[in-house]
Amino acid sequence: MRTPPWTEDELVLAGALVVKNGWGELRTGDPEVQELSELLRSLPIHSAEALALPGFRSPGSVSRKTTDFATNHPLHSGAATRCGKPTLLMIDALINREAEMLQAAQAIEDGIGSGELYGIAPQPDEVNETGVTAIEGRLLVRRALARERDPKLRKLKIEQTRRRGGPLHCEVCEFDFSRTYGELGDGYIEVHHVTPLHVTGSRETTLDDLACLCANCHRMCHRSRPGESWRTPASLRAEMRKLTQAALH
Repeated sequence: MRTPPWTEDELVLAGALVVKNGWGELRTGDPEVQELSELLRSLPIHSAEALALPGFRSPGSVSRKTTDFATNHPLHSGAATRCGKPTLLMIDALINREAEMLQAAQAIEDGIGSGELYGIAPQPDEVNETGVTAIEGRLLVRRALARERDPKLRKLKIEQTRRRGGPLHCEVCEFDFSRTYGELGDGYIEVHHVTPLHVTGSRETTLDDLACLCANCHRMCHRSRPGESWRTPASLRAEMRKLTQAALH
């Protein structure tokens, strides 16, 4: 078995370490490298077979990954090590949205430290059709999807929407399931977190954290794209408006 490629959770954590070190690489004996090696080996991502591989996420491999980050930074003056596209994308994300990425790294560490991320089973759609997870990390996406699929939260959100007198339709495209499918679609809608979970942290989800979406818009909000970590209903609605306006001109 070959050593599995680095996941985006792992890249977020390694990249955050390099950023905190002033974009400098860290050596094998560095305490931070030793700690990150232990943390990566504890993540509920890889199989037992992977964990048994010699050198899997060892301090040496972690140090090498920090070298990839440091030497592939655009301002690095020396030769760059060879690394894959996911690392290059993470470097770009860390440069352009440093605070957000550091926040995501902290959320992963907090979720591991509290034990919360260990108990969440893999979720359908947590990995998109190309096999690339959202840039904030598979574990945070898994946590978001698990919460969004909580039937109690969904029921309460539907009740809140109806109590406020609003129509039960998609907040992005206004698709109404009951109007299209009649009784079969009555009361059906999906929910999506308006704010990324690395921003809200581990606090309890409130109903105002959720938006009602059709299945298509929900999928588009979660679909990852290079350099993007989250798509809100408002940003998706803005993209759709731009396309509509462009088609009219």
